[in-house]
Amino acid sequence: MVIGILLSVLSESLTIGPSWTVLAIVIVLMVPMIVAVLRGHHRWTRLFAFTIMGIITLGLVSSVSFLIYALFAHTATAAGLFRDAGVLWAVNIAVFAVWYWEVDQGGPARRYSGHPERSDFLFPQVMSGSPQWERWTPAFLDYLYLAFNTNTAFSPTDTMVLSKRAKLLMMMQSSISLLIVAVLAARAINIA
Repeated sequence: MVIGILLSVLSESLTIGPSWTVLAIVIVLMVPMIVAVLRGHHRWTRLFAFTIMGIITLGLVSSVSFLIYALFAHTATAAGLFRDAGVLWAVNIAVFAVWYWEVDQGGPARRYSGHPERSDFLFPQVMSGSPQWERWTPAFLDYLYLAFNTNTAFSPTDTMVLSKRAKLLMMMQSSISLLIVAVLAARAINIA
């Protein structure tokens, strides 16, 4: 919901249709997802979660494309470009934090059930070998931290990426972040 709200505050020129379109789709899809959660249908819950995240990711990618177009076509003000680029940069962090959280070890339900799938990420707590961390399981904040570092440094700082799908997600996040930062830098240089 938070990501949908952030996408809805973008300028209309950066969205396909009205700026609230992605938020409306997310709200509609969350209803059956909540029903699936309440009924304990883990597979349906994950299907709806991945569908919602796919739609949000497409909204993010299309908005970044429109942002780049707006920079070169001079269809937006400098203040508008800065605001929208900042929102998209934050959305990029949130989107990929959720992707990492949903993908790693089969998702949160599998991680906390005691029957996780293989890890996509190797966190330093697991690598420490210390008894105080032997039952440690990553929480959403750990994936948010990973996504923030990937957005900022274009790479993970302390977490190893193990799977191909996680590597693809991180490359996509870094590429989107690089495009957004490039738009900000290009506009800042253009102003000077």
